[in-house]
Amino acid sequence: MKRPAQVLLLVLSGLGLLHASLFSDLCLRYVKEGVRPLLIASGALLLVLGLAAAAFDGRRADGRHRHDQGREGHEHEYDGHEHGHEHEYGGHGHDHSAAPRIAWLLFLPALSLLFFAPPALGAYTASRAGDQSAVVKEQKRFDPLPATSPLPMTLTDFTARVRQDRERGIKGRDIRMTGFVTPGKRGGGWYLTRIIFTCCAADSQSVKVRMYGTAALPANTWVSVTGTWHPRGALGTRSAEAALDVRRTTRISPPVNAYTDDLPLTPS
Repeated sequence: MKRPAQVLLLVLSGLGLLHASLFSDLCLRYVKEGVRPLLIASGALLLVLGLAAAAFDGRRADGRHRHDQGREGHEHEYDGHEHGHEHEYGGHGHDHSAAPRIAWLLFLPALSLLFFAPPALGAYTASRAGDQSAVVKEQKRFDPLPATSPLPMTLTDFTARVRQDRERGIKGRDIRMTGFVTPGKRGGGWYLTRIIFTCCAADSQSVKVRMYGTAALPANTWVSVTGTWHPRGALGTRSAEAALDVRRTTRISPPVNAYTDDLPLTPS
């Protein structure tokens, strides 16, 4: 990879990062909102370095051009000297300023951020997720639930109360939650799902609640569901299933920041 290509790679990488983090919300597919300022700073730095390198190379090439013009009248005087340098620097046949050919592959992520951003995590990832214990923390005490009906809840809070709340505060309550559809394995129903980032997509974790009483919509469809706890197992113990008997399902638009387990804001 020659010097101009290296400079172009810096510029494209900077533009790609700025496109994903400053001029759009694409970065929220891969990192938490708090990381966005760092991406913007990185993109700006890469762009400035690329433009500075291009300007420096342009001035150096212009200086060489003027220097060569000034030497045209002295070709015979320095002919032997020039041949010596040619042998010293040109005879080896190697350009040590060039990067390895494999470096051309670096253009792929730079161009993908500009023209074809990788898709967000969704049902495929969630269906292969393991234990939810890292997402649903142990709680010794739960605050009383408000009298609102239906009661908006996060999937994490619902799961924790189903399996840990000895007061069984959600028994008989109408619950409203939002998430995306993850089909069950081998046609076994479907799950309302949220994927949660601790920092970025590499450490993502899934929380899922089983849905009963309604047919599954296409995978990755964002929905708001309203229903009551599906009585399976002893409520308030580990035997209880985090599940809902669905009475109403409404399609909603995906949130901008989808990788948090937020309370539902869309009216059911």
